[in-house]
Amino acid sequence: MNDGNERNFGPQPIAGIMTKLNLKPHDLVAALPPQQLTHKMVSRACKGRKLTDKSKSKVLIALNLVTKKNYALSDLFNY
Repeated sequence: MNDGNERNFGPQPIAGIMTKLNLKPHDLVAALPPQQLTHKMVSRACKGRKLTDKSKSKVLIALNLVTKKNYALSDLFNY
């Protein structure tokens, strides 16, 4: 039963960034070609569910495209 606790890291910095910039998950999903990033992946990223490195990279790329800034993974995730 402890597996669930090891995969939940609580709200992540990306959630605060998206709120501050008034971004919705769809904004990130729409930034990449179809089926590369899903609403579920963005939602899981914000809630702190463990993502694969590949998924975290896709979220990072999408956020950088939408904001035209240069965030690093360490800016978005604390795990």
